[in-house]
Amino acid sequence: MAGTTGRTWQRWQDWAALVIGVLTALSPLVTTTNAAAAWTMVVLGVVLAATSLWSLAVPGSVASEWVHGVLGVLLFLAPWVMGYSALTGASWTSWVAGVLAVVVAASALPAANAEHRTLAMH
Repeated sequence: MAGTTGRTWQRWQDWAALVIGVLTALSPLVTTTNAAAAWTMVVLGVVLAATSLWSLAVPGSVASEWVHGVLGVLLFLAPWVMGYSALTGASWTSWVAGVLAVVVAASALPAANAEHRTLAMH
């Protein structure tokens, strides 16, 4: 595992997921929200940011990339499920962040799988 330390903290998709998570968590400060929207965006944003740190620290973790994708889907569905689809700013923040999280997760999966296979061989 010592050979993989040079590759940690370098995958752009995980940095993108970190930025998406932080911006989502902070978005209730600049968008009109209700309690459900604020809590949903803060919690999902913080969890997305935390799992991106996990991915950055352990680039061979395929599970963390799948978690990013699931969180993206949850963010996308949240305005309807949590009842804040009428709040335009909060809804669009969730939709855009959700789509971006799914895109970066899907683009990181091949690299994470390759890293995982490399680690499994050692």
